[in-house]
Amino acid sequence: MPELATAEGTRRFASRFSGRAATGYFRERRGLQFSSLGLGSYLGTPDVATDNAYTDAVVAAVLAGINVIDSAINYRFQRSERSIGEALRRLQEQGVERRELVLCTKAGYLTPDGEMPPDPGEYFANEYLEPGILRAEEIAAGCHCLAPQFLEDQLERSLRNLGVDSVDIFYLHNPETQLPAVSREDFRARLRGAFALLETAVTTGKIGAYGLATWSAFRQAPEAADFISIEEMAGLAREVAGENHHFQFVQVPFNLVMAEALLQPNQAIEGRMVPLVSAAHRLGITVVGSAALLQGRLARSLPPFLKEVVGLESDLLRALQFARSAPGITTALVGMSSVAHVHENLKLLEIEPMPETKFRELFHRQGSA
Repeated sequence: MPELATAEGTRRFASRFSGRAATGYFRERRGLQFSSLGLGSYLGTPDVATDNAYTDAVVAAVLAGINVIDSAINYRFQRSERSIGEALRRLQEQGVERRELVLCTKAGYLTPDGEMPPDPGEYFANEYLEPGILRAEEIAAGCHCLAPQFLEDQLERSLRNLGVDSVDIFYLHNPETQLPAVSREDFRARLRGAFALLETAVTTGKIGAYGLATWSAFRQAPEAADFISIEEMAGLAREVAGENHHFQFVQVPFNLVMAEALLQPNQAIEGRMVPLVSAAHRLGITVVGSAALLQGRLARSLPPFLKEVVGLESDLLRALQFARSAPGITTALVGMSSVAHVHENLKLLEIEPMPETKFRELFHRQGSA
């Protein structure tokens, strides 16, 4: 029987840090306990040294208080998922159960296996086109596919990479990549087919829920070519599966310089324009923030007023504190490819998130700076 994160399991995880974790470090969403910081696994070279470093980092992160682990099949050519899989095996030996962890991955991009092949075109033809896993006309922008049979294949590969029978959140990865290549009508039809496949995967227990992990789609103005309406996506899920659909998560960049999800009123809900976070809340969709440090660029040389408002000992911690304190953001994802990164980031375990009043003060101070 496939095993997913459970209310009991995630409460057990949180209880391991009772007396140490500050109020607000863990957040309850959909009956589960989510750590307010999550481990991302995007960056790094596709080599054995990085594989091992990620495995060690995941083990250290879970033992130190992180139970949200995020990856994608294309991260480091499937190697990040495999590093996480090895970490999960080690954690199980140390008494950490699968049901304590919120495990997330993504699919959509065509990716090689382990390394870039000498002839990528030949590789993808042999691996996907000839077996009928996808058709050439289903590929958008030369690199992206939402065809149900392709997504099903990618889910199975991810499960093998991770060494599990199920993942808690399965995201369609940057679906806006399709929009320059296909019409809005075709895009909607492709997503409808993808949602139908993912609802089936929920039924069989291979995923707990699904969502969209985007880069630009939810941050753009409505007239932008790659804009996506979250209300339209929720409506599409209802068309596929009714009111009890499992389109329950969105992932969007959120950090000190990319705060549109909280500030930009670009999403129409019942005829009113509101920011993504507000729209998601009204639709019952959980928001996860990505790129909390913007690939390390926000870990140093921040404006002095941030230190005055946020406090803390480093710009890195100030940037993370901002990202995980945003109202409506459940978990802030940050890349952690070494044990040293984990130990630095987890200094926030014992520090309460900023109250909303102080969080709002940052924007006031920034506007007047």
